[in-house]
Amino acid sequence: MMMIDGTQAISLKNMPTNAPKEDRDKVTNKAAVKANIEKLTELQAKMYAQNEYSLLLVFQAMDAAGKDGMIRSVTSGLNPQGTQVYSFKLPSTEELDHDYLWRTHKAVPERGRVGIFNRSYYEDVLVVRVHNLIKDRQLPDALIDENIWQNRFNDIKAFEAYMARNGQVTLKFFLNVSKDEQKKRILSRIDDPAKNWKFSAADIKERKYWDEYQAAYEDAINHTASETSPWYIIPADNKWYARQLVSSIIVKTLESLDLHYPELSDEEKSRLAGYREQLMKE
Repeated sequence: MMMIDGTQAISLKNMPTNAPKEDRDKVTNKAAVKANIEKLTELQAKMYAQNEYSLLLVFQAMDAAGKDGMIRSVTSGLNPQGTQVYSFKLPSTEELDHDYLWRTHKAVPERGRVGIFNRSYYEDVLVVRVHNLIKDRQLPDALIDENIWQNRFNDIKAFEAYMARNGQVTLKFFLNVSKDEQKKRILSRIDDPAKNWKFSAADIKERKYWDEYQAAYEDAINHTASETSPWYIIPADNKWYARQLVSSIIVKTLESLDLHYPELSDEEKSRLAGYREQLMKE
């Protein structure tokens, strides 16, 4: 795992996709995930009660990297009342009639809540870039120039800084799966009847653009990482190790916020004592 905060550029080809040999034990990783989820349950309750911070978790990855399983794992101990999960697919006609950040901005979590994005506004500098879909985004021709992607990186970085200044903590995870591991997982979807429903011909089509996507991800990560909204590159070939890393990062981040339940004033405590006395007399 590597945290990218914008202080240095990275090359994805140099980033590991698998866990170190000494950290591949499934039982150990599952136990760590379970312990982290228990901590998250308490931390989320404090954040919800305090109602000052919000937490946004952004998950980006190549197909079959394990985003869905990761999200199920991370959210398994969270209170649904304080959790919002959004999956961003092809934009609707209404969404295309707005700026590209509109559909995600209106989905960011409220104060006290945890928001999870399965894909995000980053699709507009990834799939849109790889497949040259910018020409279909109803923009004036004059705005589609050689600076379009740098301008969008600037927009995203400014948006994330703005949200940070309003109490939102944003953690961005790139699940870094290898091309060989992706192939194994896609084949599993074809060969296992229980997984056939997961298979999409689009997975095969998109795999042909592997190098282009890697370049687009690398560029996006390098241009949008910051101290307040860092990227985490997670080795994703081993699912349990990846889940342990992500859950540990979330716990560590929330613990750093000094979350606490609101404290009552002496007057409020006195009133509570009075209410208790009334109940005991019934």
